[in-house]
Parts: sequence; structure tokens; C-alpha cells
Amino acid sequence: MTAIKYSSEPEIIGFLCNWCAYEAADSAGRSQKAYPANLKIIRVMCSGRVDPCLILEAFHQGADGVVLMACRRGECHYKTGNIQALKRHVLLVATLQTLGIEADRLRLEWISAADKDKFVQVVCEMTERLQKLGPLGDR
Repeated sequence: MTAIKYSSEPEIIGFLCNWCAYEAADSAGRSQKAYPANLKIIRVMCSGRVDPCLILEAFHQGADGVVLMACRRGECHYKTGNIQALKRHVLLVATLQTLGIEADRLRLEWISAADKDKFVQVVCEMTERLQKLGPLGDR
């Protein structure tokens, strides 16, 4: 399979938990860590509160990929919000596949507030993955 070239970077929507992932992103910025600028961040109080319809809408509005960044297991400020996010992720993967959207376009990642390097790594890996898959609308 040959990669489809983008005229620009793939668009990624990121739903970031306020307490952990968003803090990691902020820390990466303060440390001047370089990562692709194609991530559009949506700050949410808890990953477990992200309605699956919002993720589907992101794809409908033209996102090439969506990443949901949650607190690490056992560290959720709302006790089980990240577990709720995991349950929804499993259902969303199945839903995306029935819609003809590759499951690799959605990623759930566990990130603590101190994980600025992991945050950068996830954004870079997601960008590379989407570049290999090509634009969502070109199928």
C-alpha cells in the first residue's frame, strides 16, 4: 500500500482531559517541545464526558483522525471517567468500521500531567499514521 500524500498535514482533533493530558500539552509548550501543529485541542474536564457523537461529528466535519487523551488508569480525578472513555472507545471503533472509517483513525491514550514527552510522541505517531492512511475524504 502506498501512502497518499497530503497537500498539508492531516487534521487531528484531540479531546484532552483537563487534569492530565491538557496539563501535559501545556507543559510540552512551556518546555518548547516541538510537535506537529496539526492537532486541534479541545479541553474537556474529563475524558469520560466526551460524548461519542462529538467524535463522530469531528470526522463528519473533516477531521482525518481523533485522539482522546485520558488520565492514566487509577488516576482519574473523577474516579472512573477514564474507564468510561475506554468503554466508549471500544464501541466507537466498531461504529467507525461500520461507517467505512479505519479504526486506526481513532486513538485512546493514557497520559499523566507529567507526560509531556509522551504527549509529543502520541501527536507525532498519530500524524505519521494518518499520513500513511491518507486523507479520510479520498476514499
